[in-house]
Parts: sequence; C-alpha cells; structure tokens
Amino acid sequence: MKNVLAAAVLWGTAGTAGLLITADPVSVAAARLVIGGLALAFMARGVRITPALLLGAVAVAAYQLCFFAAVSRTGVAIGTVVAIGSGPVFTGLLSRQFSPRWAAATAAAIAGCAALIAGGEAQAGDRVLEGVLLALLGGLIYAFYAVTAARAINAGAPSDGVMGVMFGGAAAIMLPVLIATGPGWLAEPRGLPAALYLGLGTTALAYFLYGRGLRTTPVATAATLALAEPAVAALLGVVVLHETLSPVSWGGLVLLGASLVAVAVPGRARGRGPIPERESISAETGVDGQRAG
Repeated sequence: MKNVLAAAVLWGTAGTAGLLITADPVSVAAARLVIGGLALAFMARGVRITPALLLGAVAVAAYQLCFFAAVSRTGVAIGTVVAIGSGPVFTGLLSRQFSPRWAAATAAAIAGCAALIAGGEAQAGDRVLEGVLLALLGGLIYAFYAVTAARAINAGAPSDGVMGVMFGGAAAIMLPVLIATGPGWLAEPRGLPAALYLGLGTTALAYFLYGRGLRTTPVATAATLALAEPAVAALLGVVVLHETLSPVSWGGLVLLGASLVAVAVPGRARGRGPIPERESISAETGVDGQRAG
C-alpha cells in the first residue's frame, strides 16, 4: 500500500509543476505521457506482449482524450469529480473485489473529493451531460487498464514490464498528438525541465511504484488509495501556491483523509498474500489528466 500512496503523492504534485508551463493542456499531457511512457518502455524487456496489454496501452492513451474532452464540456470541477470518483467504483466492479468496508470507505472518499473540489470555483460548460458521460467513460477506461495490469502481474508477469508495455504503447499512440498540438513550448526555459519532471516523476516513477503496489494490494483498494492525489494537490496549493480552501473544501479534505486511513489500515480478514485475479487527477487539468491518467 505504501507504493500506491507514494504514487498518488507524485500524481498530486503534477498540477503545481504544470503551473511552470504555458501551453495547450492536451499538448502538455501528451508530452508527459510520451516522456514517461518511453522511460517505462525500457523496463518492458522479458514481458510477453499480449492482446490484453496492447488493449491496456490503448486505454491509457484513450483516458487522456476522454478526460480532456470531458472537462472542456463540464468545467474542471465537475469533470474531475466524475472521472476520479467513478474510477474506484468501476475498478471494484470489474475486479469483483469489494467488501462492505471498501464500499463504505470508497463512497466516503468520493464524497470527500466532491466536497474538496466543489468547494472551489466551478464553471460548467453548456454540454454538461455529454461531458459527464465522457468523464464516466474515462473512469471506466482507467478501471480497465488498472485491472488489466493487476491481472497480468498476478499471473506472474513482472510489474515493471507490464507498466512498460502499457505505457510504452501509449507513448507511441500519443506522439502524433504531441506533434499535432505543437511541441514548441518544450524549447522554453521552464518548459523542458517541467515536462521531464511530469514525465519521469509523475508518470514513470509513479506508475513504477503503482505497479509494485499492485503485487500485494488488491486493485480495488489501490484505486481507492489513489484518491489521495487530489488531497496532495490541494495541500500543495495551500502551502506552495498560497491558495485558500473554503470550509467545505477543508471538510472534504478531512473526510477524504479519514476514508483513506480506513482503507489502508488492515482489517482482521485482510490478507497480505498475492493479489487475487481481479488505475489527478487533480483539479489542475492542464497536466493531470494522466492518472487516474
């Protein structure tokens, strides 16, 4: 679980890092995935490339497109809440690994995310319903590639290699998107360093840790723990960027934290063995459509 939480912390720093870049958000997200995916691809040696992993690679790239299409129609707050909140639900359903405790903690965590983000400023677009449906599709796609990775790892494939295949393939898919949206901003003084951090830190290292975490953590639990991402993003906003949270947002942050503790603390029936067969998003959508992108 520590590896999953560490990955969520890294995901949560992406929004703050992204403020160093002034570029098309889709271009930034594509660069992040291309850089991170190529780094992870070097670890793909020795892994049998299966149709399931190839579909997982397509899903990783498709999540990006769904997320940004959603927030362009709903606004940041609604699109983020729906996408990040639906991910753990779909993951639990697809993996068929959920208990009353997990369900209660996940529901509370989603409510905390909603309060945390909705407590800020939210501006929805005209095509809200269409955007919500796209955000739900994004949550389902995230769940698909998370469960796909977990099943491959549980079947004996090395976690590093599984992530390498999926994200290396996604990098190849997103490279034309980066070219089409214009990579000129990478030549700016702060552009390339920020992109390298987003790619190597918040993508390559984060998913390396997430894959390691899936070795011992059920994927449904991992998806809920990953909701720590918006909490980290919000705290960085307060500490680093001197932003102000409303009382509703602070309440959501406390509820989210308590829910994650409830998921992370082992129950009496929770084992520590291999996972049975069974993936920040933050409000800074300029760069963080990757997680849960």
